[in-house]
Amino acid sequence: MVSIRSARVEPQQLISGCGQSIGKQREHNEDCLFAFSVTTGGEANSAPLGLFIVADGMGGHQYGEVASSTAVRTMANYLLKRFHTYLINPSEGMEEPLQEMMRAAITEAQRAVTQAAPGSGTTLTAALVLGQQMTIGHVGDSRAYALRMDGRVEVLTRDHSLVKRLEELGQISSEEAAAHPQRNVLYRALGQGEVLEPDIFTTPFPQPGYLLLCSDGLWNVLPDDNLCNLVTSAPNLHGACQNLITAANDAGGPDNISAVLVQLIG
Repeated sequence: MVSIRSARVEPQQLISGCGQSIGKQREHNEDCLFAFSVTTGGEANSAPLGLFIVADGMGGHQYGEVASSTAVRTMANYLLKRFHTYLINPSEGMEEPLQEMMRAAITEAQRAVTQAAPGSGTTLTAALVLGQQMTIGHVGDSRAYALRMDGRVEVLTRDHSLVKRLEELGQISSEEAAAHPQRNVLYRALGQGEVLEPDIFTTPFPQPGYLLLCSDGLWNVLPDDNLCNLVTSAPNLHGACQNLITAANDAGGPDNISAVLVQLIG
């Protein structure tokens, strides 16, 4: 990716790659992902727009794959409809605050999952990118990462798992959390309970760097400090995602694996 990093690109744009695998120990895929971006050239104040989502249907629950697919499609449909005015005339900007849009979209996805797959559940981690800012919506233990060119890796989201909560309270160490037999038990997920409190925040897009969204089938088996090496050693974003998927499978592939990698260039 050296040529992309060093060259000046106009107009500014979002590029993405994605990868997915059933893993080596599961019989079917309960993950779902979505990647969408739009670039408008020739407008002085236009900015690239992107929506990226990863959802992981809860293993052991009926219709886990239905829950994740329903959540992703509902959220994408809700938000893309509201992008219409911006796409026609970017100079007017977005009428509705992005955090409010994200919250409403997650609420709509919660309602849809409850109706389509009662008794199931899914994680949901989404990034709505407009120019150099991104609004993250998050429920569960899929993750959003910022990968920096200097090798720094930052976990942007907080896992809504019982074990992570114990770690935050200081009752167990990070090493104990990583090996805990109940590390996949969630206290917050779409489709579980009537009241949902997603984490929603806005933060600068990592530039120069990458945004990575992934399910726990990836981050649970790959150390954070390996992520940058696997990404930067690839010739492009699709190859980088395949590097991540292959590494997770080489580490045992105990779960479904999904990755969406995004770069802002220009």
